[in-house]
Amino acid sequence: MRDGMARYAPIIAGLLLLAAGLYLVRTSGDPQGMMRPLPFVCIGVGCGLFGHGMGDMISERAIRSNPKLRRKLEIEKNDERNIAIANRAKGKAFDMMTFVFGALMLSFALMGVDMIAVLLLVFSYLFVHGSALYYRFKFERKCRSTR
Repeated sequence: MRDGMARYAPIIAGLLLLAAGLYLVRTSGDPQGMMRPLPFVCIGVGCGLFGHGMGDMISERAIRSNPKLRRKLEIEKNDERNIAIANRAKGKAFDMMTFVFGALMLSFALMGVDMIAVLLLVFSYLFVHGSALYYRFKFERKCRSTR
């Protein structure tokens, strides 16, 4: 559990971003360039932060009064079977993402979408796969050293 102001930081930051986004929407007459999507990004991120912070705070208060529930949740969270299931689901989602992003990049290129957008997608795709290779080599090296 977090203490002090750290518990309220996401809630406050979310409300500030939400207010800033709403203020920018109301005051900017004819936004150009980066100022066009900025208010809506602020609103979206602010709502996400606020909702996440409130969800954490509500769940902390719910389990604070019930030690049995807290213990049960900790056991479920650290259960090896649940961790293995979550990791397997991540692996399947990663495999699916590979083909979906590949098809999306190809369709964007064929549709004539702006080259910067296609290159950003390609670089993010390569970054994800590069980090997957890095962690695979790292974990294999660690596994070999323990044998």
